[in-house]
Amino acid sequence: METKNENSDVLHAEEFKNQANEAFKGHKFSNAIDLYTKAIELNSNNAVYWANRAFAHTKLEEYGSAIQDASKAIEVDSKYSKGYYRRGAAYLAMGKFKDALKDFQQVKRLSPNDPDATRKLRECEKAVMKLKFEEAISVPVSERRSVAESVDFHTIGNKPRSSFMPTKTALAAVVAAVMVVAVREFATTEILMVLVSVVLGAFWWGSSGKVEPQYSGARIEGEEVSLDFVKTMMEDFKNQKTLHKRYAYQIVLQTRQILLELPSLIDISVPNGKHITVCGDVHGQFYDLLNIFELNGLPSEENPYLFNGDFVDRGSFSVEIILTLFAFKCMCPSSIYLARGNHESKSMNKIYGFEGEVRSKLSEKFVDLFAEVFCYLPLAHVINGKVFVVHGGLFSVDGVKLSDIRAIDRFCEPPEEGLMCELLWSDPQPLPGRGPSKRGVGLSFGGDVTKRFLQDNNLELLVRSHEVKDEGYEVEHDGKLITVFSAPNYCDQMGNKGAFIRFEAPDMKPNIVTFSAVPHPDVKPMAYANNFLRMFN
Repeated sequence: METKNENSDVLHAEEFKNQANEAFKGHKFSNAIDLYTKAIELNSNNAVYWANRAFAHTKLEEYGSAIQDASKAIEVDSKYSKGYYRRGAAYLAMGKFKDALKDFQQVKRLSPNDPDATRKLRECEKAVMKLKFEEAISVPVSERRSVAESVDFHTIGNKPRSSFMPTKTALAAVVAAVMVVAVREFATTEILMVLVSVVLGAFWWGSSGKVEPQYSGARIEGEEVSLDFVKTMMEDFKNQKTLHKRYAYQIVLQTRQILLELPSLIDISVPNGKHITVCGDVHGQFYDLLNIFELNGLPSEENPYLFNGDFVDRGSFSVEIILTLFAFKCMCPSSIYLARGNHESKSMNKIYGFEGEVRSKLSEKFVDLFAEVFCYLPLAHVINGKVFVVHGGLFSVDGVKLSDIRAIDRFCEPPEEGLMCELLWSDPQPLPGRGPSKRGVGLSFGGDVTKRFLQDNNLELLVRSHEVKDEGYEVEHDGKLITVFSAPNYCDQMGNKGAFIRFEAPDMKPNIVTFSAVPHPDVKPMAYANNFLRMFN
């Protein structure tokens, strides 16, 4: 009888696995996870079920859970190469190249004649070698100089080569002219003045950049970023035109100066009868950002926005997104508030496409400049003393006060633990208490944790982003927590809606608006991503 029941469980498990596979093919990854879980509950000794569930977790960016499931597959069958493959892919997505390399080496040992395994092992080896090289030549943090302070956007443009003269050459020429007069005593003061003027004039002309007359794109007149400029720039971006580097530098440098003066936690005051709109991740989906503005109006003092992190990566129009958001910040700082997400970091940008896109559309120096400016982004916002807005979530300990968040020294790359890390990475969970992060970074926190944090800080609601949701949003923790995600049909494959939330003072009740994806030019998501990562997408 027992054998008969066991056989029945095995058959039912296979049925659930087949249903899960169909859900996976339909990009219903959460549903697939639930079905693989049912299969595992009936037959936990099948390595395929664990590895398949790991793959579904990877699609939802739940890399910590993917590593756990893949490790279980390996535990069930140490010769099952797919287990090492799935775990290696998850390690790779987290930027843990050395751990990924070990798993792909094992895949190669188990499948020596598999050309796919050989190719991926080779790419992983390249990634590790590049990482070691970067570590070897890296400058200690204490010795690093600000990239921004080495750039003067006024000097960037069309420089006539015939009249270019480096600073040292110009100064040396002036000194030589003065010495000739002093030694030979035959030049008049007027001649000396002419000599100096010619030399300094040549230097000035060579160092004063003028935008090429043939450039037909948006132009900033003087030092002020105007609404007309931003509108023209967005229209150019819509038509896949590029912005002149001079103006790109101007926007990023002016944004840096604004952000530099802000605290880590921003208090936003919305007057009675006025409103503010909170958007979640936009992830380089520029044409969906334009659609948000079409639906809800452009940012202005009368129509302010808060973008809650993850502006870049994955989508292949991240440069257009970040320059647009930064330009609005320059135009009117109170029209738009920007929070840091976990993807505003070097480690993520290196893997998920922003770094490669910046190199392609701008230059290597911009890669370092954006990395620097991202470190100046605030970490959280409080709207009218009621609504706490943060990219990821809450903390591994109780008792964290808003004053603790204000005191965070944010001017760095995100650490792997502590308050700043948890603000950027954590996720809610349905069960009370705290649990390990399904991402492998941060933690999961329950409704009781949310309730205590809000009570301790006299707040009413927690709004966060960080997770794709089928409807673009999800209300959890007895209505005390809302996740908002503003990148519809995420990565052109998830089929989800996007959403944003409007809050109107004084009651500050959330009014959630959902929207669908709009068409975009035929440039695939992850087009600029790490070559090795693209193999898995």
